[in-house]
Amino acid sequence: MKQDHKAFGLWSAVFLGIGSMVGAGIFVLLGEAGAIAGNLVWVSFIFGGIIALLSGYSLAKLAAAYPSRGGIVEYLVQCYGEGVFSGSVSVLFYLSAMVAIAMVAKTFGTYTTMMIIGQDNKFWVDIFSVGILLTFMFINLAGASIIAKSENIIVIFKLSILILFTIIAFFYINPDLLSIKDAPPIKNIFSSIALTFFAYEGFRVITNTAEDMENPAKLMLKSMIIAILFVMTLYIAVTFAVFGNLPLPEIIKAKDYALAEAAKPAFGEMGFKIMAIAAL
Repeated sequence: MKQDHKAFGLWSAVFLGIGSMVGAGIFVLLGEAGAIAGNLVWVSFIFGGIIALLSGYSLAKLAAAYPSRGGIVEYLVQCYGEGVFSGSVSVLFYLSAMVAIAMVAKTFGTYTTMMIIGQDNKFWVDIFSVGILLTFMFINLAGASIIAKSENIIVIFKLSILILFTIIAFFYINPDLLSIKDAPPIKNIFSSIALTFFAYEGFRVITNTAEDMENPAKLMLKSMIIAILFVMTLYIAVTFAVFGNLPLPEIIKAKDYALAEAAKPAFGEMGFKIMAIAAL
Protein backbone atom coordinates (compact mmCIF):
# COMPACT_ATOMS: atom_id res chain seq x y z
CA MET A 1 0.00 0.00 0.00
CA LYS A 2 1.39 3.39 -0.99
CA GLN A 3 2.01 5.75 1.92
CA ASP A 4 1.08 9.41 1.76
CA HIS A 5 4.03 11.67 1.13
CA LYS A 6 4.76 13.95 4.06
CA ALA A 7 5.52 17.56 3.16
CA PHE A 8 7.99 18.27 5.96
CA GLY A 9 11.32 16.60 6.57
CA LEU A 10 14.04 17.72 8.96
CA TRP A 11 15.36 20.62 6.90
CA SER A 12 11.96 21.80 5.71
CA ALA A 13 10.91 22.14 9.34
CA VAL A 14 14.21 23.81 10.25
CA PHE A 15 13.82 26.32 7.41
CA LEU A 16 10.23 27.03 8.45
CA GLY A 17 11.36 27.75 12.01
CA ILE A 18 14.29 29.89 10.91
CA GLY A 19 12.12 31.86 8.51
CA SER A 20 9.48 32.46 11.17
CA MET A 21 12.02 33.58 13.77
CA VAL A 22 14.19 35.76 11.57
CA GLY A 23 11.17 37.38 9.96
CA ALA A 24 9.72 38.29 13.33
CA GLY A 25 12.93 39.22 15.06
CA ILE A 26 16.14 40.72 13.86
CA PHE A 27 14.57 43.08 11.32
CA VAL A 28 12.18 44.49 13.90
CA LEU A 29 13.62 44.56 17.38
CA LEU A 30 17.25 45.66 17.14
CA GLY A 31 16.45 49.32 17.60
CA GLU A 32 13.94 48.72 20.38
CA ALA A 33 16.23 46.37 22.28
CA GLY A 34 19.21 48.63 21.65
CA ALA A 35 17.43 51.53 23.30
CA ILE A 36 17.34 49.46 26.50
CA ALA A 37 20.45 47.26 26.47
CA GLY A 38 22.73 49.41 24.33
CA ASN A 39 25.64 47.62 22.70
CA LEU A 40 25.17 44.64 25.03
CA VAL A 41 22.08 43.49 23.16
CA TRP A 42 24.02 40.39 22.12
CA VAL A 43 24.01 39.23 25.75
CA SER A 44 20.26 39.67 25.86
CA PHE A 45 19.94 37.59 22.69
CA ILE A 46 21.86 34.78 24.39
CA PHE A 47 19.46 34.76 27.34
CA GLY A 48 16.48 34.97 25.00
CA GLY A 49 17.83 32.04 23.02
CA ILE A 50 18.29 29.91 26.13
CA ILE A 51 14.68 30.55 27.13
CA ALA A 52 13.58 29.68 23.59
CA LEU A 53 15.55 26.41 23.74
CA LEU A 54 13.88 25.41 27.00
CA SER A 55 10.43 26.29 25.68
CA GLY A 56 11.18 24.63 22.36
CA TYR A 57 12.21 21.41 24.08
CA SER A 58 8.86 21.19 25.87
CA LEU A 59 6.87 22.02 22.75
CA ALA A 60 8.82 19.52 20.64
CA LYS A 61 8.05 16.74 23.12
CA LEU A 62 4.36 17.65 23.05
CA ALA A 63 4.37 17.80 19.25
CA ALA A 64 5.91 14.34 19.05
CA ALA A 65 3.32 12.97 21.46
CA TYR A 66 0.34 14.72 19.83
CA PRO A 67 1.12 15.33 16.14
CA SER A 68 -1.31 17.96 14.95
CA ARG A 69 -1.47 21.11 12.86
CA GLY A 70 -3.17 22.72 15.84
CA GLY A 71 0.08 23.15 17.73
CA ILE A 72 -0.30 24.71 21.17
CA VAL A 73 -4.10 24.74 20.94
CA GLU A 74 -4.09 20.97 20.48
CA TYR A 75 -1.90 20.51 23.56
CA LEU A 76 -4.29 22.59 25.64
CA VAL A 77 -7.20 20.41 24.54
CA GLN A 78 -5.25 17.24 25.27
CA CYS A 79 -4.42 18.49 28.76
CA TYR A 80 -7.64 20.20 29.84
CA GLY A 81 -10.21 18.83 27.42
CA GLU A 82 -12.58 20.87 25.30
CA GLY A 83 -14.00 23.47 27.62
CA VAL A 84 -14.07 27.08 28.73
CA PHE A 85 -10.53 27.12 30.07
CA SER A 86 -8.80 25.60 27.05
CA GLY A 87 -10.98 27.68 24.74
CA SER A 88 -10.21 30.92 26.57
CA VAL A 89 -6.47 30.29 26.64
CA SER A 90 -6.58 29.38 22.95
CA VAL A 91 -8.24 32.70 22.16
CA LEU A 92 -5.54 34.53 24.11
CA PHE A 93 -2.91 32.59 22.21
CA TYR A 94 -4.43 33.56 18.88
CA LEU A 95 -4.62 37.19 19.98
CA SER A 96 -0.91 37.16 20.86
CA ALA A 97 -0.18 35.60 17.48
CA MET A 98 -2.14 38.40 15.83
CA VAL A 99 0.02 40.97 17.60
CA ALA A 100 3.18 39.24 16.36
CA ILE A 101 1.83 39.02 12.82
CA ALA A 102 0.82 42.68 12.88
CA MET A 103 4.32 43.66 13.99
CA VAL A 104 5.95 41.67 11.20
CA ALA A 105 3.50 43.04 8.63
CA LYS A 106 4.21 46.60 9.75
CA THR A 107 7.93 45.97 9.41
CA PHE A 108 7.39 44.66 5.90
CA GLY A 109 5.34 47.75 5.11
CA THR A 110 7.99 50.07 6.54
CA TYR A 111 10.88 48.46 4.67
CA THR A 112 8.91 48.37 1.42
CA THR A 113 7.86 52.00 1.78
CA MET A 114 11.42 53.14 2.50
CA MET A 115 12.69 51.21 -0.51
CA ILE A 116 10.02 52.25 -3.03
CA ILE A 117 8.76 55.62 -1.78
CA GLY A 118 12.04 56.71 -0.21
CA GLN A 119 10.54 58.03 3.02
CA ASP A 120 8.31 56.89 5.83
CA ASN A 121 4.67 57.27 4.80
CA LYS A 122 1.91 55.84 6.99
CA PHE A 123 -0.55 55.36 4.14
CA TRP A 124 1.83 53.22 2.08
CA VAL A 125 3.08 51.37 5.15
CA ASP A 126 -0.51 50.27 5.81
CA ILE A 127 -1.11 49.34 2.16
CA PHE A 128 2.01 47.17 1.92
CA SER A 129 1.32 45.64 5.34
CA VAL A 130 -2.15 44.50 4.31
CA GLY A 131 -0.77 43.29 0.99
CA ILE A 132 1.74 40.91 2.58
CA LEU A 133 -0.91 39.56 4.95
CA LEU A 134 -3.19 38.71 2.03
CA THR A 135 -0.33 37.17 0.05
CA PHE A 136 0.66 34.76 2.79
CA MET A 137 -2.95 34.00 3.62
CA PHE A 138 -3.36 32.59 0.11
CA ILE A 139 -0.06 30.69 0.40
CA ASN A 140 -1.31 29.08 3.62
CA LEU A 141 -4.60 28.16 2.00
CA ALA A 142 -2.67 26.44 -0.79
CA GLY A 143 -1.51 23.71 1.61
CA ALA A 144 1.49 22.39 3.52
CA SER A 145 3.49 21.37 0.46
CA ILE A 146 3.42 24.88 -1.00
CA ILE A 147 4.34 26.36 2.39
CA ALA A 148 7.34 24.05 2.74
CA LYS A 149 8.67 24.79 -0.75
CA SER A 150 8.12 28.55 -0.61
CA GLU A 151 9.60 28.79 2.89
CA ASN A 152 12.78 27.03 1.79
CA ILE A 153 13.29 29.48 -1.07
CA ILE A 154 12.54 32.56 1.05
CA VAL A 155 14.79 31.47 3.92
CA ILE A 156 17.75 30.60 1.70
CA PHE A 157 17.49 33.99 -0.01
CA LYS A 158 17.11 35.89 3.25
CA LEU A 159 19.90 34.07 5.04
CA SER A 160 22.29 34.48 2.12
CA ILE A 161 21.92 38.26 2.30
CA LEU A 162 22.12 38.39 6.10
CA ILE A 163 25.21 36.20 6.27
CA LEU A 164 26.93 38.12 3.47
CA PHE A 165 26.10 41.41 5.18
CA THR A 166 27.41 40.16 8.52
CA ILE A 167 30.69 38.86 7.10
CA ILE A 168 31.47 42.04 5.16
CA ALA A 169 30.22 44.36 7.91
CA PHE A 170 32.69 42.77 10.33
CA PHE A 171 35.52 44.33 8.31
CA TYR A 172 34.03 47.79 8.91
CA ILE A 173 33.38 47.44 12.64
CA ASN A 174 34.48 50.31 14.85
CA PRO A 175 35.61 48.68 18.13
CA ASP A 176 34.88 51.88 20.05
CA LEU A 177 31.17 51.44 19.34
CA LEU A 178 31.26 48.06 21.09
CA SER A 179 33.23 49.27 24.10
CA ILE A 180 31.98 48.00 27.45
CA LYS A 181 32.62 51.42 29.01
CA ASP A 182 29.64 52.73 27.04
CA ALA A 183 27.41 49.82 28.08
CA PRO A 184 24.26 50.44 30.14
CA PRO A 185 23.64 48.95 33.60
CA ILE A 186 23.33 45.16 33.81
CA LYS A 187 19.67 45.46 34.84
CA ASN A 188 18.92 46.91 31.41
CA ILE A 189 20.05 43.68 29.78
CA PHE A 190 17.51 41.71 31.78
CA SER A 191 14.85 44.29 30.99
CA SER A 192 15.44 43.77 27.28
CA ILE A 193 15.16 39.97 27.39
CA ALA A 194 11.40 40.19 26.85
CA LEU A 195 12.09 41.87 23.51
CA THR A 196 14.92 39.59 22.44
CA PHE A 197 12.96 36.48 23.38
CA PHE A 198 10.15 37.80 21.21
CA ALA A 199 12.66 37.73 18.35
CA TYR A 200 12.62 33.92 18.68
CA GLU A 201 8.83 33.79 18.79
CA GLY A 202 8.49 31.90 15.52
CA PHE A 203 10.08 28.69 16.82
CA ARG A 204 6.70 27.36 17.96
CA VAL A 205 5.53 27.29 14.33
CA ILE A 206 7.67 24.18 13.86
CA THR A 207 5.24 22.21 16.03
CA ASN A 208 2.44 22.89 13.54
CA THR A 209 4.28 20.71 11.02
CA ALA A 210 4.04 17.58 13.20
CA GLU A 211 1.05 16.13 11.36
CA ASP A 212 2.81 16.66 8.03
CA MET A 213 6.25 15.53 9.23
CA GLU A 214 7.81 12.25 8.14
CA ASN A 215 8.73 11.10 11.65
CA PRO A 216 7.87 13.68 14.32
CA ALA A 217 9.06 11.50 17.19
CA LYS A 218 12.54 11.50 15.67
CA LEU A 219 12.73 14.80 13.81
CA MET A 220 10.69 17.33 15.80
CA LEU A 221 13.12 17.93 18.67
CA LYS A 222 16.11 17.84 16.34
CA SER A 223 14.61 20.42 13.98
CA MET A 224 13.62 22.64 16.91
CA ILE A 225 17.11 22.65 18.45
CA ILE A 226 18.90 23.19 15.13
CA ALA A 227 16.64 26.10 14.17
CA ILE A 228 16.93 27.91 17.51
CA LEU A 229 20.71 27.44 17.82
CA PHE A 230 21.26 28.65 14.27
CA VAL A 231 19.09 31.72 14.80
CA MET A 232 20.78 32.50 18.12
CA THR A 233 24.19 32.43 16.44
CA LEU A 234 22.91 34.58 13.58
CA TYR A 235 21.34 37.14 15.91
CA ILE A 236 24.52 37.52 17.94
CA ALA A 237 26.67 37.93 14.82
CA VAL A 238 24.28 40.43 13.22
CA THR A 239 24.08 42.40 16.47
CA PHE A 240 27.85 42.82 16.53
CA ALA A 241 27.80 43.85 12.87
CA VAL A 242 25.06 46.44 13.36
CA PHE A 243 26.19 47.94 16.66
CA GLY A 244 29.79 47.96 15.46
CA ASN A 245 28.90 49.98 12.37
CA LEU A 246 26.32 52.46 13.66
CA PRO A 247 26.29 54.64 16.79
CA LEU A 248 23.47 53.74 19.15
CA PRO A 249 21.50 56.99 18.59
CA GLU A 250 21.35 56.27 14.86
CA ILE A 251 20.16 52.71 15.50
CA ILE A 252 17.40 53.96 17.76
CA LYS A 253 16.41 56.66 15.26
CA ALA A 254 16.12 54.07 12.49
CA LYS A 255 14.64 51.42 14.78
CA ASP A 256 12.04 50.25 12.25
CA TYR A 257 14.71 49.64 9.61
CA ALA A 258 17.95 49.53 11.63
CA LEU A 259 19.42 46.59 9.72
CA ALA A 260 19.04 48.33 6.39
CA GLU A 261 20.54 51.51 7.83
CA ALA A 262 23.49 49.53 9.21
CA ALA A 263 24.26 48.23 5.72
CA LYS A 264 25.04 51.73 4.45
CA PRO A 265 28.59 52.10 5.88
CA ALA A 266 29.77 48.98 4.06
CA PHE A 267 27.50 48.89 1.00
CA GLY A 268 26.19 52.42 0.57
CA GLU A 269 22.64 53.14 -0.57
CA MET A 270 22.55 49.90 -2.54
CA GLY A 271 23.15 48.01 0.71
CA PHE A 272 20.13 49.70 2.24
CA LYS A 273 17.95 48.53 -0.65
CA ILE A 274 19.32 44.99 -0.66
CA MET A 275 18.76 44.63 3.07
CA ALA A 276 15.27 46.06 2.68
CA ILE A 277 14.53 43.39 0.08
CA ALA A 278 15.78 40.71 2.49
CA ALA A 279 13.41 42.02 5.14
CA LEU A 280 10.51 41.50 2.79
